[in-house]
Amino acid sequence: MATGFVFHELYMWHNTWNWAQVFPPSLTVQPGEHAENPETKRRLRNLIEVSGLLDHLIPLKPRYATEAEIGRFHTPDYIARIKEMSAGSGGDTGALTPFGTGSFEIAQLAAGGAMVAFDAVITGKVKNAYALIRPPGHHAIAKLGMGFCLFGNAVIAIMHARAVHGIGRVATVDWDVHHGNGTQSAFYSDPSTLTISLHQDNLFPAKSGGLAETGEGAGKGYNINIPLPPGSGNGAYVEAFRKVVIPALRKFRPELIVVPSGFDGSGVDPLGRMMISSDAYRTMTKMLLEAADELCGGRLVMTHEGGYSAMYVPYCGLAVLEEMSGVHTGVADPWAPLMADWGQQDLQPHQASLIAQAAELLSGIK
Repeated sequence: MATGFVFHELYMWHNTWNWAQVFPPSLTVQPGEHAENPETKRRLRNLIEVSGLLDHLIPLKPRYATEAEIGRFHTPDYIARIKEMSAGSGGDTGALTPFGTGSFEIAQLAAGGAMVAFDAVITGKVKNAYALIRPPGHHAIAKLGMGFCLFGNAVIAIMHARAVHGIGRVATVDWDVHHGNGTQSAFYSDPSTLTISLHQDNLFPAKSGGLAETGEGAGKGYNINIPLPPGSGNGAYVEAFRKVVIPALRKFRPELIVVPSGFDGSGVDPLGRMMISSDAYRTMTKMLLEAADELCGGRLVMTHEGGYSAMYVPYCGLAVLEEMSGVHTGVADPWAPLMADWGQQDLQPHQASLIAQAAELLSGIK
């Protein structure tokens, strides 16, 4: 199984400044690193190398997305504004998304990295691919960056796949702990794109990602949100995959499956309140691989999103890439057995009730 891997050192040079985690510096708390800093991604890439897994992945060199390619999703005014601020000292998109000099070009490279991953999978160069890109993208909407995201990487890549390769039905499965509102917004009226988001209920953005948000117009029924209760663990996530995600994919029958991949659903992430371990990410990846083999020739692309525990994101990412590549390195996750013993790690009745309500949304897929 050939697995492609996108990475570039410049992704680590996107500057999110010296904030108080997710808030601008003030005189009320000593500022430190911004939550979305390079460390989680760099440590994931480094573990992939020192574990020996990197030797088994196919390197995919990213390119810069053009402004026209980015403009398939984002408005000209928004693109121009980010470009202008980036050419100076940087700024903020206006929704707690700071960036520094040169971040416009780095964001172009992130979007281009996602497109390169799509190209490689669609043309058969690799069977599946993981794009370890930065800045992330699943919160960005057409005229605004938000939630640390400048450009909608996965959205831009999907639109590229359609324009260049003639790809039709695409399914997205976003397992970031925050609602994939940007991806949802791009395809809300599009019946050729099934957008699924598993996330912590009403975490970010506020009042976004509820069960009632199912699409509009021709796209009605093709957006499924699974807003899991805080404290959901491996049992709830795997059950959501069994009862909602995999049946939805089988009903929709996509030509390509895309995963905006955030590891902030882990039990030790500072910005989420979920409890899953690398075991859940491994199981969900295995289930998606099986679905992709059954439905679309194994074509699966993951684009990196959130995850803010520098010491745990690497284990979650390694588990995913081991499953994608079929290569198991023998590197053990020291947290997984501890999390397995946490209280209410198994599926709980209130979680099962929410998942059952989400399963009712499958009737909207034609």
